[in-house]
Amino acid sequence: MARLWIGNIEDKTTDEELQELLTKYGFPKFDSIERVPGDGSRPAAIFTFGEASPEGLALVAPRIQDLFWKHRKLTVQVMRDNFA
Repeated sequence: MARLWIGNIEDKTTDEELQELLTKYGFPKFDSIERVPGDGSRPAAIFTFGEASPEGLALVAPRIQDLFWKHRKLTVQVMRDNFA
């Protein structure tokens, strides 16, 4: 399982539009999405990919890092779970 953070998403963007974007750039289909409104100026979403590894997502994440999409510049980060 792997998770991907995409920040600065236009707040009216649908889950379907996000899936189309990720598919276009070679990402697998995500299993779930969690919206993160923040303070409202730069909404984000966390995508969970059950069949992907963090290393696999790290290979495709640069494809959308800093991508100008829907009048915003996206920020992307592969999230790693740290267990002590």
